[in-house]
Amino acid sequence: MRIALAQINYLIGDFDGNVAKIKTAIQKARYQLADIVVFAELAVCGYPPRDFLEFDDFIRRCYVSIESVAEECQNIAAVVGAPSINPASSGKPLYNSAFFLADGKIMAISNKTLLPNYDIFDEYRYFEPNRQLYQVIEYKNYRFAITICEDLWNILDNPLYVRNPMEELAKLNPDVIVNISASPFHYDQEPIRKDVLIRTAKTYKLPVFYVNHVGGQTELLFDGASMVIAPDGTVFDELDYFSEDLRVYNLNDFLYKRKNEPSQPSPRRIKIELIHDALVMGIRDYFKKMGFPKAILGLSGGIDSAVTLVLAAKALGSEQVKAVLLPSRFSSGHSITDAVQLAENMGVSHDTISIEEAFHSVENSLQPWFKDMPFNVTEENIQARLRAVILMALSNKFGYILLNTSNKSEDAVGYGTLYGDMCGGISVLGDLYKTEVYELARFINKYKELIPESTIAKPPSAELRPGQKDSDSLPDYKILDKILYLYIEQRKGPNEIIGEGYDPTLVKKILKLVNTNEYKRYQTPPILRVSPKAFGMGRRMPIVAKYLS
Repeated sequence: MRIALAQINYLIGDFDGNVAKIKTAIQKARYQLADIVVFAELAVCGYPPRDFLEFDDFIRRCYVSIESVAEECQNIAAVVGAPSINPASSGKPLYNSAFFLADGKIMAISNKTLLPNYDIFDEYRYFEPNRQLYQVIEYKNYRFAITICEDLWNILDNPLYVRNPMEELAKLNPDVIVNISASPFHYDQEPIRKDVLIRTAKTYKLPVFYVNHVGGQTELLFDGASMVIAPDGTVFDELDYFSEDLRVYNLNDFLYKRKNEPSQPSPRRIKIELIHDALVMGIRDYFKKMGFPKAILGLSGGIDSAVTLVLAAKALGSEQVKAVLLPSRFSSGHSITDAVQLAENMGVSHDTISIEEAFHSVENSLQPWFKDMPFNVTEENIQARLRAVILMALSNKFGYILLNTSNKSEDAVGYGTLYGDMCGGISVLGDLYKTEVYELARFINKYKELIPESTIAKPPSAELRPGQKDSDSLPDYKILDKILYLYIEQRKGPNEIIGEGYDPTLVKKILKLVNTNEYKRYQTPPILRVSPKAFGMGRRMPIVAKYLS
C-alpha cells in the first residue's frame, strides 16, 4: 500500500484552479505508483470559506468539483475535503466532510465530529457535527480511519470536548489513521500539533498520515508541515514548510523501517525564522491571489518600515516594490540617509516627497481656529494623515497596494493615527511586538547588512515633533511588550500581572490604553497572523465596555 500526501496552496472559491491542482497531484501520485493520495480539509473550496458556505451555488460547485476529481481517480483513490449536505431535517445544513474517491466515483463520506469554535475558528456557525456514524473505509485490504483536523485533538491532557472520535474509530480495528487538516500557523503551533499526532500514534499503535494546508489566506497563514508518524510515535517524515509538496510512502516499507532504522524527529525551527518565512509567504500570497501587481510603502528610516520593505522585496521582488520618503521639518538627516541606503541595498525604487508645504498649508488654514493653542498630538496626526493622503494618491494613480507598517505594540496601545500611519491594504507587522520587530531585523541581517545598523541601534521615534522619542509617551518596549503579552496572549487580568512584579500604576495605565483603543483596531487592515492571539478575527472584544476603562 503506497500512500501519497499532497500539500497544496489553495485559493478560496477558485474551484477550477483548486481542482486543476488536485488532479495534477493525483496524476503525479499515480505516476509514482501510489494507491491513495490524501488532500487537506475543505480542499476543493479552500479554507476558511466562511459565509460563502451560505450560498447554495457555492455548495453546488463544491459537489461538481468533487465529482470532477472523482473522475480522475482511476487506478488510484483519493481522500479530499469538501462540505457535504446534511440530509436531516434538523441541525445545520452542512457537514465538514472527507470524501473517499475511487473507481471514478464517491465511495464513502466521513464527517467531522469536533467543530472548533474558538480564536479564529467558527465552524459550528456552518457545520453540523457528526454525532453517531463512525466508519472505517476498506481499500485494497487495508482499513482506514479517516479523521478531520480537530477530531484528533481531544487526546490532550485537558480535552476541550466530551467526545473522542478516534476512540470510536479504534473499536473498528483500523490499520492506518488519516487526518486531513486546516491548521493555521502561529509560532508556537509546531510542537503542539506534533504532540497531538505523536500521542495519537502511540495511544492507538497506528501510523498517522497527516495533511495540512499551505499558503496565505488573507490574515491566516498555513505552514504545511504535513507529516507521517510511526506507531511508536516517531516522526517518520515531514513535508516542506511554507511551500507545496507531494511525497509517496510505502506503508509496508514504512512499518519495516520503523523496526530497523529508527530516525530522529526533525529539529524544531527557531521562532524568528518561522515568523520571517510565514510573513514572506503571507505577503506573496495576498498579492498573488488578489491579483495585485505591486506594493508601496512609506519609508521613514525607522525599524518598522525597514523590516516591512525587506519582507515585501523578498516576497514580491524588488522591482514590484515602491518606497516613498515623506520627510517633514522634524525628520532627522540620519533617518533620510538610512532610508535611502536601505532602498539601495534592496534594489527598490524610491522617491522623496516632502510633506512640509502641505503641512504648512493645513496649519495656515486652521490658524483662525487654533489661534495660539500649543502644538500637540493634533499637529502630529495631521502629518501622519498627509503622508497617508500622498501614499494613497500614488496607490490609486499607479495601481500600488499600500503596505501598513504598524507593529503590535503600537496597535495595542493606540500609538498610531487613524487614516494616517494605520492605513494600508495589509498589515505586515501588526502581530509582532516592537521587541520582536527588532529581533526580526537582526535575523534579516544575519548574513548581510541589508537594514542599516544605525536604523536598528537608534532610539525609536515617530519624528512628528522636535526631539521626539517613543519613550516620551510609552514605557520601555521591553517592559511594555511583556505586559501586553501577559494581557493579550495569556489573558491575565491586572491583579495577576501586578502579581508578577510589575508596577500597579503602569499596568493599569497600559491595560486601559489597550481597551480604550479597541475602536481603532476595528478600522485597521487585515493583520498577518503569526502569534497565538492576533488582533482581528481571533480576538473579539467589545468597543464600548467598562472593564479597566
